[in-house]
Amino acid sequence: MPIRKLPEAPPSIHLLGPTVFLVALGVGMGESYMWPRLVLIFGPEIRWLFLIGVTLQAIVMLEMARYAMATGESIFSGAARVAKPLMWFFFVTAILVYIWPGHLSAGAAALEQITGVPWQISGCIGLVLVGVLFTMAKVIYNLLENVLSILIGLLVVGTAVVAAMVGNLQDLTSTLTGMLHFGYFPEQALSAQWFPVVVGAIAFAGPSGMQQMWYTLHLRDRGAGMGAHIPRIRGLRHADEEETMPSRGFMFDTDDPDELAKWKGWRRWVTFDALLLFWGITMLVTISFTVLAQSAARQNPNVATLIESGERDAALNAMADSFSAAGSPMLGSIFLGFIALIGLNATLGLFDSFSRGQADMTYHFVKGARRFKISQLYAVFLWGIIIFGILILLFGPADGPSSILDTLAFLSTFAMGAYCVVLLLVNNRMLPKPIRPRWWSNLIIGFGAFFYLGMLFYSLVEFGVVVS
Repeated sequence: MPIRKLPEAPPSIHLLGPTVFLVALGVGMGESYMWPRLVLIFGPEIRWLFLIGVTLQAIVMLEMARYAMATGESIFSGAARVAKPLMWFFFVTAILVYIWPGHLSAGAAALEQITGVPWQISGCIGLVLVGVLFTMAKVIYNLLENVLSILIGLLVVGTAVVAAMVGNLQDLTSTLTGMLHFGYFPEQALSAQWFPVVVGAIAFAGPSGMQQMWYTLHLRDRGAGMGAHIPRIRGLRHADEEETMPSRGFMFDTDDPDELAKWKGWRRWVTFDALLLFWGITMLVTISFTVLAQSAARQNPNVATLIESGERDAALNAMADSFSAAGSPMLGSIFLGFIALIGLNATLGLFDSFSRGQADMTYHFVKGARRFKISQLYAVFLWGIIIFGILILLFGPADGPSSILDTLAFLSTFAMGAYCVVLLLVNNRMLPKPIRPRWWSNLIIGFGAFFYLGMLFYSLVEFGVVVS
């Protein structure tokens, strides 16, 4: 790679940056439903597994950032440097897993309970508005970071306030201390009914599937590290203003002490992102929703029954009804508003991330694609997934045909194990020795690969089912 200067790192302590995309993608039904469900079934002591899952995701985030900040390339390009079939696996997996508008439909269904507007109508309108918003934006990253920062702030503060209103100190204490019961694993959790659910909940503690990989592209557009030398993706209306995208990334002089000092500054910056903002916000939202679920189950035993049965929409509506009965109808509407907000956050983050990742791989590795600007390729994938989403909302199941749901769940979790292997190969083979990961980091990422792949195949072989 050509050698260029590494920019000066910003202050370590900062407001939300690229992390906001991971929070928007990661704080979804896992945090608002899956983990509260497990707490009601197995007790708060099961939450130590959430602590392990979200901490592992934070370390993965740091290692994804290592390659992106050192080179300005995405992890997809790093994977292609190791072996191009690895990259094409992620390209195909993204299309199979992430084209279904399930997050949006869940949020639209919650919005229907508040407004009475049919969820198909609000979902389709939401899809078109997302497309117009991204098309008109001058720099898509800037717009999304600002919008998502506001929405995430509303979600974090709002859920904490409502949890404080309807919950009690015992709910909060049990939720917090449950994370310290390391080794707790009830016999029932080893059954064919619940083991895949537990494994899926751990895997989806925070961002799941390929969401961590897309984070490397958001780092690049944020100008983190050597990403400062790469042009930013613009909305289609401003595509003509885009600078020419280089065919490869850049590297700084790792033998220069001044450059290494700046590199350490960037590592401190992204570590603050990972540990305080990503880990902290994800943990706080999950605590709030767990307290909300415990409070709702105590007020209405039917809530616990519905949650245990896996009837997500019915359970969320029952929780809203219990809060309305405990306080006022407004509390129930506010709770449903949080679910709608989660769907909106996930849709904004997911559609941008999917389009960004597919455009990046297409531009660099599909013959003839460089005759187009990467912003134009981004728009093609964006409007492609929007049109497909509208057709699915109107005529098909939002999460995808039931016959392939197990395959999609398998691919999503398999991708997580696969990207841990890719991280080990890319960071230890493609980066200069002075900036390669430490042994303990490699050990944790190796554990992640073993866990995701090992538990996935154990569930498949032992119980005949994948994560759910």
